[in-house]
Amino acid sequence: MIARLEQNDIEEVGDIWLSNNITAHFFIPDSYWKQNLLDVKKAMLEAEVYIFQEEEKILGFIGLEQENIAGIFVRAENQSQGIGKQLLDFCKQKRIKLILNVYQKNPRAIQFYQREGFEIIQEGIDEQTGEKEYQMIWKRKNG
Repeated sequence: MIARLEQNDIEEVGDIWLSNNITAHFFIPDSYWKQNLLDVKKAMLEAEVYIFQEEEKILGFIGLEQENIAGIFVRAENQSQGIGKQLLDFCKQKRIKLILNVYQKNPRAIQFYQREGFEIIQEGIDEQTGEKEYQMIWKRKNG
């Protein structure tokens, strides 16, 4: 089931965010993610965040800021089960265009987004980490 993030979900969602970032972004020091956790939790409570839940356990979530996907995060043990795709499809129904940034050193995420119809539109550098990233876009097809 997909639902809007609520205040009482924030600790569980924060744990998923932290563990996913540390695992997927091994090229960035763990301390960077740990230092940002509190600010991210506060921002999530003010943002448009949707959780994927089964039997009252949050398995993943997606964050939106207008047309921008802030991230899709799925528990490690629940990855490759279609949860990220369901969250993304849910947001595709709400928007006609979605944009995101993904680190170039995260090929698994790049492949996932390309498989889901996203295209790379530009390269850049994440100013906070100094890492190269791609900006990717998806647009709803007419008809």
